[in-house]
Amino acid sequence: MPTQTASQPPELIAPSGWNAVDFISDLHMQASEPKTFEAWCRYLADTPADAVFMLGDLFEVWVGDDAARVPGSFEARCATVLRNAAQRRPLFFMQGNRDFLLGADFLASASMTALPDPCTLVFAGERWLLSHGDALCLDDTDYQAFRAQVRSPQWQQAFLGRPLVERQTVARGLREQSQARKSQGMQHADVDAPTARSWLQAAGCATLIHGHTHLPAEHALGAGLRRVVLSDWDALARPPRRQVLRLDAGGLQRIGLA
Repeated sequence: MPTQTASQPPELIAPSGWNAVDFISDLHMQASEPKTFEAWCRYLADTPADAVFMLGDLFEVWVGDDAARVPGSFEARCATVLRNAAQRRPLFFMQGNRDFLLGADFLASASMTALPDPCTLVFAGERWLLSHGDALCLDDTDYQAFRAQVRSPQWQQAFLGRPLVERQTVARGLREQSQARKSQGMQHADVDAPTARSWLQAAGCATLIHGHTHLPAEHALGAGLRRVVLSDWDALARPPRRQVLRLDAGGLQRIGLA
């Protein structure tokens, strides 16, 4: 099994005025599924949280920031929603396995702050380790090889140098492959517990908060350590999945949105 070397991640120290923060991930938004987009818009307008942390796979696919410069595009609409929401509270974004190409141009246009993966949030008197989670799924060796390839500057430069229409065609093909795997009942590999413990110990944290696996739960890792998994979003599921993990002085709470 491959291993990952743990090192102390960067820290974000919350301002003293924050009372509550929200974590969401795996919305997989796309133009063809407007109900999830609309639920996300309502959530950003209504949440009482002092900050929102979006821990990856906000979008089903991201082929480059230039897609958001196309007038009337879905990506441009999302930038407007984010920019308006950021006027009320800070928004933080961490790249996932679907939107790892989301870059500085879109972050600036959407008024979001990038988060490294992993990073530590210091809030409510504790340290919380944040990650999308895909880098911890070590049993999926095919995906880890793919991840290493597409995260390389050389691959990204070559891909982003292709015409936008061509990149969108490639993305449609990848979505079709993903849907085919789901229809065959294939599941995400789960997080490697020893590596998760190593990350937590290196960061001086007791709790890891992550997404990616679409298996919302809390897992004890031993020695007082745990990982808490975020839910994905799907407004068309029965029942709909629109869940937020909120953190305040009382701890973590899962909140299902109407």
